[in-house]
Amino acid sequence: MRILLAEDEPQLCTQIKTLLNAEGRVVDVVNDGVEAHFMGSTEPYDMIILDIGLPERDGISVLREWRKEGVKTPVLILTARDGWSERVDGLDAGADDYMTKPFHMSELAARVRAILRRQGGYVNPVFEKDDVVFDTRSGRVTINGLPVDLTAQEVAVLSYLVHNTGRMISRTELSDHIYEYDGDRDSNTIAVFVTRLRKKLGPNLITTIRGRGYMIDAA
Repeated sequence: MRILLAEDEPQLCTQIKTLLNAEGRVVDVVNDGVEAHFMGSTEPYDMIILDIGLPERDGISVLREWRKEGVKTPVLILTARDGWSERVDGLDAGADDYMTKPFHMSELAARVRAILRRQGGYVNPVFEKDDVVFDTRSGRVTINGLPVDLTAQEVAVLSYLVHNTGRMISRTELSDHIYEYDGDRDSNTIAVFVTRLRKKLGPNLITTIRGRGYMIDAA
């Protein structure tokens, strides 16, 4: 799952990106409102974490512009302001959730997971199909209770397919959501990751839609 982090505090950016990377999220970081608006308008993010107090252009105006443009990406706003009016302004501008600084990183991670689950229509944090159990909170996978070792990229592919259970996902869409903005996006490697997942998790979990992409059946 690919996330845009718009925050101008370097230390906080590093902490948040490290936290989300550890959960298998791909994170692009921008430090001002102008770049945040451009990236959020042009890249296919699964969610955006947006600081209100950005330089160049404030987060609320960026969020309002996204919504006017039809950008439906869920947004979690961060604010150092503890007044209720700022939180109301953010929610009225189109935010899905907010957090007031300072905050606990574990709570941020939990809110991100909740937003991503709602976005994909998958409310249960633990995915189960046949003998496979995938905990989206930790990225831990087991088969018949035994842990399965997956690489970060394999977890990213599995997570995106799980959060979109029942929907066909093309190789291009997968590559757009598991690589950073400046990463080497090679959709051909997606087939390699899917092959590895099938070897580790069984041949029936991920279905190939020939010439189109992959999906995990809802049934």
